[in-house]
Amino acid sequence: MNVIQQLEKEQQKKKTPALRAGDTVRVHAKVVEGTRERIQVFEGTVIRVTGGGLRQNFTVRRVTHGVGVERTFLVHSPRIDKIDVLRHGDVRQGRLYYLRGKVGREARIRERRRLVAEAAEAEEPEQEEAAETEDAEEGAEA
Repeated sequence: MNVIQQLEKEQQKKKTPALRAGDTVRVHAKVVEGTRERIQVFEGTVIRVTGGGLRQNFTVRRVTHGVGVERTFLVHSPRIDKIDVLRHGDVRQGRLYYLRGKVGREARIRERRRLVAEAAEAEEPEQEEAAETEDAEEGAEA
């Protein structure tokens, strides 16, 4: 590993959520106003994710008071406090620029429900295994 890769690895954040286009996120960004620094929350839909590694960035779009606002954030920036993924969207494209022409109900994105079902299925075998071990322990005691 060369020096540049080592420096980039040191500057990357340890835990970052897996972002995809269509996800609804809440980004807590640090904003400097004069001498004070505060955290500003920007909530919207991810319309694109580009780059990779330390240079990975994503663009979030939201509509406030009838005006569409888009902000691009670097994932590993020290200006970002945290990123909360509220919903996973079910989209077929990697860039959702078509949302710029949509307003209101037209701009809605379906929620991806597969992940919830897979997580429930993953928990069921663990519960069954726990029941089997309890039955084995009861048989050993008797």
